[in-house]
Order: sequence, then structure tokens, then C-alpha cells
Amino acid sequence: MRLSGSMTALITPFARDEIDFGAFKTFCDWQIKEGTSGLVVCGTTGETPALSVDEQDKLIAAAVQTASGRVPVIAGVGTNATVTTIARAKMAEKLGADALLVVVPYYNKPGQDGLYLHFKAVHDACGLPIIIYNIPGRSAIDMTVETMARLAELERVVGVKDATGDLARVARQREAMGPAFVQLSGEDATAVGFNAMGGVGCISVTANVAPALCAQMHAACHGGDYAGALAIQDRLIGLHRAMFCETNPAPAKYGAHLLGLCSPELRLPLAPLSDGGKRRVREAMTLAGLPLEPVHA
Repeated sequence: MRLSGSMTALITPFARDEIDFGAFKTFCDWQIKEGTSGLVVCGTTGETPALSVDEQDKLIAAAVQTASGRVPVIAGVGTNATVTTIARAKMAEKLGADALLVVVPYYNKPGQDGLYLHFKAVHDACGLPIIIYNIPGRSAIDMTVETMARLAELERVVGVKDATGDLARVARQREAMGPAFVQLSGEDATAVGFNAMGGVGCISVTANVAPALCAQMHAACHGGDYAGALAIQDRLIGLHRAMFCETNPAPAKYGAHLLGLCSPELRLPLAPLSDGGKRRVREAMTLAGLPLEPVHA
């Protein structure tokens, strides 16, 4: 199983506050056909905090069914309770996910020993590969390189989604864990630099609306064509900014709506994108050369 390239942190389409599974499956299939190398379901971009456990299970099952082995499905299962995370991990394994994305526990603010014990417990409870999701901006805790190196000694802790924004961390983590440890960017705007420092791809928000361009950019990085990757990045940089002009995933959902892929509907507590945000997304998509008409009937 290859965990690299452009892997999309999938949005969750809604219709009248219910998950639109038809739109979700169509969206997953379109992503794969556009070159996306992995489907990341039930992450923050998928509004997981606002989803019930049953809804999360159904989304993972739908992604697995739609992918049908064409690309790996990575299930977001992390919570701030170890016992709950273990239960989610076991269910994702039962539903056929290929790997797990486990966020550093948020709000509780555990120490580094607590982080190690949390991830080890999840590791020991299931048989799927684990990608650590280190995002201090949301979790309020930063997993140190030293703790990550301890976890990398476990058989199935295979990599990290790094959303620290610190490119020097890539080199430090490569030094500590070696080149086989999968380093994925959690920040679209610095993904080319991240790859140049030793990364192998990105779990991307922008790929929700520009999957082909994101896939091509990472393929260029993988092939050592950083001039080509930079040319694509130049097209995408405004879109990367627009995707975070307001709280994620409001801009990404609106962009997907402009492509005719789903409703822009969000679940509370997230509010609809403002008129100013809509203009920014539309302008960025136009500058990136994306169509502003439906790509599906």
C-alpha cells in the first residue's frame, strides 16, 4: 500500500442536514479519476466533530466501497479519549479501511509520555498502519520529534501528517526516523517545500476542488521535477489561501459546489461562507484555471 502523493482530506456533503451519500460516492470516484492517490475520510475537513458515530461508520464504508481497492482509504479515528479512539480504530479496520489517521489528543493537553501511551494503546489494539496527525494549532499539544521517534519503533506506526508549518521539522524527523517513515504535509501552501525536505506527499484540502493539479504537482515532486512542481504551485497558491479564508471546510465546500459536485451546506457550529469568502474562492478558482460550471450531470 502506497501512502504518498496527493491524498484528499474529504469534505462530507450534506443535504438538509443529512449526509448526501450519493454525492459523497460520486465525489470519491471523481477524486480517484482525477489522480488522487488516497481518500482520507472522517477528518476535520469532513466535519467529523459534528458527525455521529453511525454516520462516521457509514462514510468509511462508503469510501471503501467506492475506492474498491483503487487507492487506499485512510480513516480518521482520533479523539481525545484513548478508549474511544481504540473503538473507532477497531471499527475502521472491520469496515475495510487501509490505514488510520490518529490525531494528537486535543483539549486534554497530555504530556509526551501520555502521547506515547495513547498511541501505543491504539497500535496494540488493532492491525492497521497508523499515521500520526500532529496539528498543534488545533490540539494545543505538539508531539516532539523524540516522542515520534519512540512511536516509530512500533511496527505499525508508519508516518505523520505534519501540520506544524515548520519545514525544519521534516529534516529533523527524517534524521530521527529515517527515510522510510512516511512524512505527509498537512499544509497545502508549503507542500512543495515539505517534499523537497524529505516529504512524500500531502493530505490536502485544496485537492477537494483541484485534485488533478494537486496530483500533478506531487507527481512532479516525486519525479524530482521541482521546476514543474513550482509552476503548478504558482497556479495553486491563491487557491491554497482561499481554502482557509474562513474556517475549513466552508471554502472547500463552496468550491466543490461551484464545480457542481455537492451542496455548500455545513453543519453547525460552522456558519455558511460569507459573500466575501465566496468571491475569494471564485476568483482563486478562476485564476487557477478551474471550471466554474458543473463537472457532473
